[in-house]
Amino acid sequence: MALFNLEGKVAIVTGASSGLGFSAAKAFAENGASVALLARRKEKLEAGVQEIIAAGGKAIAVECDVTQEENVKKAVDEVVKEFGTVHILLNNAGVAQLGTVETLTMAEWNRSMDANVTSIFLMSKYVIPLMRKQKYGKVINISSINAFVADKGNDLARHVYNTSKAAVRGLTLGMAATYMEENITVNSVGPGLFESEMTENTLFAHEGFMKMYNSLTPASRPAKKGELNGTLLYLASDASSYVTGQYILVDGGFSLV
Repeated sequence: MALFNLEGKVAIVTGASSGLGFSAAKAFAENGASVALLARRKEKLEAGVQEIIAAGGKAIAVECDVTQEENVKKAVDEVVKEFGTVHILLNNAGVAQLGTVETLTMAEWNRSMDANVTSIFLMSKYVIPLMRKQKYGKVINISSINAFVADKGNDLARHVYNTSKAAVRGLTLGMAATYMEENITVNSVGPGLFESEMTENTLFAHEGFMKMYNSLTPASRPAKKGELNGTLLYLASDASSYVTGQYILVDGGFSLV
């Protein structure tokens, strides 16, 4: 058995217009999956789809605000219409709002919780029934090292991000315990510092933080592009058929020190 082969599988990747999401979608396609790229920015999705198709993969762009239930239902229906079903769901959409409990507005709090947690609930609500019907599914939820590690100081404090990413771990546990008997695995991944639209103007732009991160991390550097893909392919494939409810850190060893 080719453990990491995704031939014949259909994957949905949210937050797929750039960064970790697009990189993962591309990796899934390179390993044989038909991939639906979901995000709000249709023009960026289309560019990504064309890149995947040019490399010989199968992909479609589906415009979707994953915090809105009707958007999600319509998007999943569109994927099923095009590809027939869904085998893999990568819940990657999210935001990293700066702020403390003293400074955050209700709008900022709700936006973050909706993007980082409610989106996983909604996507799973409409994809899990497909997986149950076929007795097969792989759900991967992107959490963060910040589910249990915080940043010191007001300038980099992200209290709602810490909260929401810890909630992702909790939701993953509940889903995993419920659906494993139907051959559906549910796992979460906690990336360390990766360059993305979310981090390039905050953490990467903060000289003091970067000096601290590089000095403390056993890898002595942030992650390179694509270094999350191996873990995601593992969790999306039959290589992880007996693995569920796990939280896998991909952090260059930052959490060890």
